[in-house]
Amino acid sequence: MEKIHEQIKIKLNELRVHLQTDGGDLEIVELKDKTVKLRLKGACGACPHAMTTIKSGLERILREEIDPEITVERVI
Repeated sequence: MEKIHEQIKIKLNELRVHLQTDGGDLEIVELKDKTVKLRLKGACGACPHAMTTIKSGLERILREEIDPEITVERVI
């Protein structure tokens, strides 16, 4: 599980750049098994499309590139 967690951290750090260009950011709150709990910050935290960013963006990419069982949850 440690290897998957490291891969997730690396990929999320790569993806942060896209959020930062829109005035937002992300914070990894918890990694437990294949569940990732994230907090969106800045402009992304208040964006009405935040769940779409998490599910259709971040979760989809993590599933495609690392493991299809990864789940991303939003923490407010």
